[in-house]
Amino acid sequence: MNSVIGQIIVWIIAGYLLGSVSFGMLVGKDAGVDIRTKGSGNIGTTNALRTLGKKAALITFLGDFFKAFIPVIIAENVSMKVFSNSSDIAFLISLITGLSAVLGHNFPVWIHFKGGKGIAVTAGVTVAIAIHHPLYWILALLLFIIIVVITRYVSVGSLCVPAWSIPVYVLIYERSNEYLVPVLIISFIYTILAFIKHSTNIKRLINGTENKLFGNKKKDNQEVVK
Repeated sequence: MNSVIGQIIVWIIAGYLLGSVSFGMLVGKDAGVDIRTKGSGNIGTTNALRTLGKKAALITFLGDFFKAFIPVIIAENVSMKVFSNSSDIAFLISLITGLSAVLGHNFPVWIHFKGGKGIAVTAGVTVAIAIHHPLYWILALLLFIIIVVITRYVSVGSLCVPAWSIPVYVLIYERSNEYLVPVLIISFIYTILAFIKHSTNIKRLINGTENKLFGNKKKDNQEVVK
C-alpha cells in the first residue's frame, strides 16, 4: 500500500508541474504578446487562434495535449512494471496523473492559479488512456468537430465531448476494474472541472452573447477578461 501511495504522490507532483507549463503563454511571449490581455484573456487554444493565428493555436494545442498525454503514458507503463502488470492499479495511477496535469493547467502556481480550461489537456488524457481503443477517441474527435462546425461554438463542443470523454470511457471499458469506485469518482472530476472552468461560457450561451469560432475577429479581440 505504501508503494502505491508513494507512486501516486510522485505522479501527482509530476503531472501538476508538467500541466503548469502554459504553451499559450509561451507562444504569446514569443510573439511579444501577453495572451491574457488579448481576446477572451484565456491561455488556451481558442484564444490563441483568435488573437495570434492558426500556427500559434496549433502549437498551443499540441503543447497542452502532449503535456498530459506523455506523463499519462509513462505513468501507466511504469506502474505496470512496478505492480507486476496490474492493469487496474496502473489505470488508476494514470488517471490521477492526467487529472494532476489538468489541475496544473487550470490552476498553475506560477501565474497565480489563473490558467486555462483544460480541454486540450483532457483530450491528451483521453487519447492516452484509450490508446488501445483508437475507435473511441477517433469517434469522440469527429463528434467534437461536428458539434463545433454545426454550432460554431467551441465551448459547446468542449462541454458535449471532451468534458465527458473520460467517464464515458470508464463506463464502457473499465467496468471490471478492481478500483472502479475511485476510478469513476476521479473520471467525473474531469467533467466537473470542465463545467466549472466554462461557467462564464455557459452564462454567455444562455444570454446569447457567446463568441462564435468564426465570428467578428475585431469584436472578439476587444473582449478581454478582467
